[in-house]
Amino acid sequence: MKNYLIIGASSGIGKAIANQLAADGHQVAGTYHQTTSQSSENINFHSLDITTNFELDFLPEVLDGIIYCPGTINLKPFKRIKPADFLNDLNLQVVGAIKVIQQSLPALSKSEHASIVLFSSVAVQSGYNFHSQVSVSKGAIEGLTKSLAAELAPKIRINAIAPSLTDTPLAAKLLSTDQKREANAQRHPLKRIGTPNDIAQSALFLLSEKSSWITGQILHVDGGMSSIKM
Repeated sequence: MKNYLIIGASSGIGKAIANQLAADGHQVAGTYHQTTSQSSENINFHSLDITTNFELDFLPEVLDGIIYCPGTINLKPFKRIKPADFLNDLNLQVVGAIKVIQQSLPALSKSEHASIVLFSSVAVQSGYNFHSQVSVSKGAIEGLTKSLAAELAPKIRINAIAPSLTDTPLAAKLLSTDQKREANAQRHPLKRIGTPNDIAQSALFLLSEKSSWITGQILHVDGGMSSIKM
């Protein structure tokens, strides 16, 4: 049995990861903000607004992994995005991750096989119209991942997953009709939208000792979008 912290465990990818870890007998400390969740066997939920000055006073003495899920999908022309919008995303996705990792380091350092998983986006490496707000914060996540991988090795591993569009509540506006779903599916070489479980399985691999020789990597789980042109 291991102990994991999932920031944003109440819906989407975070929920899928939490449920699988709990089913495997691990203990999960999960946080929620807008989507209220009740604790269940092996999953203890805690309310947390990541944009505030918070204290993770519920961490176990030994922490084996962190999954940081908070994110946004704001697609706008660059000229319509205010500087404050970029800062809001950076505060949620990057500064929030930094605060969580810093507070968790003492507990992570007591684990024999600690692993951190962050989330980037296919848009960082590929470049898409109207994705500048997404790419700025997620690009910072990729830089943070590689820098911390060097600094925290060999005791703590850190990797990031860069998904393409995934069928989660966060992407609901982009998948709100059958026509939108089909159009987005056809953009991918594998001709379907990603599911929370697709991403969760990759995160579980990076948390596990099966990936014990992997750190500082950006894993593209994107239906082929980042590497295949059709």
